[in-house]
Amino acid sequence: MKKLIILFLIGMKGLASFAQGNPETVMPRDNNRPYALVAGGSKGIGYGIAEALAKRGYNLILIARHLDTLQKAKKILEDSYSIHVEILTFDLSFQESAAEITDWCIKRNIPLKVLCNVAGFGGARDYLSLSLDSLRYMVRLNVESCMALSLTLLPLLEKNAPSYILNVASMAGFAPIPIKNLYSATKSAVVFFSYSLSYQLKEKNISVSCLCPGPVFTKPEIVKDTKEKLGWFGMKMALGPERVGEVAVKKTFERKMIIVPGTLAKISSVIIRILPRKWVVNLYGRAGDKSKNK
Repeated sequence: MKKLIILFLIGMKGLASFAQGNPETVMPRDNNRPYALVAGGSKGIGYGIAEALAKRGYNLILIARHLDTLQKAKKILEDSYSIHVEILTFDLSFQESAAEITDWCIKRNIPLKVLCNVAGFGGARDYLSLSLDSLRYMVRLNVESCMALSLTLLPLLEKNAPSYILNVASMAGFAPIPIKNLYSATKSAVVFFSYSLSYQLKEKNISVSCLCPGPVFTKPEIVKDTKEKLGWFGMKMALGPERVGEVAVKKTFERKMIIVPGTLAKISSVIIRILPRKWVVNLYGRAGDKSKNK
């Protein structure tokens, strides 16, 4: 009987402290975890990366343009992995976005250890048919946003070192592709930026990695495009965003510089980089011409 009374009193004391707002009882434990920021993290490869980080216990800051997809991602990740997810709506092609995101993180004293620059725009149209607005949008989103966030968030990453930057490019960054020459040029810029930044930040204990996947089936039109232009080989090489995200995060934490998920994609990326550029241009050019004529 005495034991029951003691247990009852202990329980009442705990309940009272909860009601009074005892920080040890009310404060979510997961707020002490490190944070990873995923720019473009609401769907596709970005969501795959976010989920892989959530599995490893990271709290997340997801950034995208559309609130509805962010809210959906937040609910799934918080319910599945018992982490805390912040969501921010920004168009990362806007010049002021990087500074505003950084200010938000600094004001909340976010312990940021991982920055993932995933946001990007592909587009299926030929460069020669692009408007100037579309051209500028792709350059700002694919290149400038990555460089800007890496620069403005650098003090937070340095403060919480060892830390990691993961930039998302593409296998298209290894090759000049006539029908998508602006896209491949922007991804090539991300690859070379990552190489250079990796060297600059190694003494600060900040690792820089660059994800260069082959085809990733994030949309039905990508499946169709891959089948038409790359045939059975492209279909075999393609992966889902979950697999790509898992490989990307695993290799980032292993401090791998260039990350190409999938065996066939790895082999292809090596061949593309070894072959003379003129051959690669002709190869991709003919594949593009063939798909146009279908």
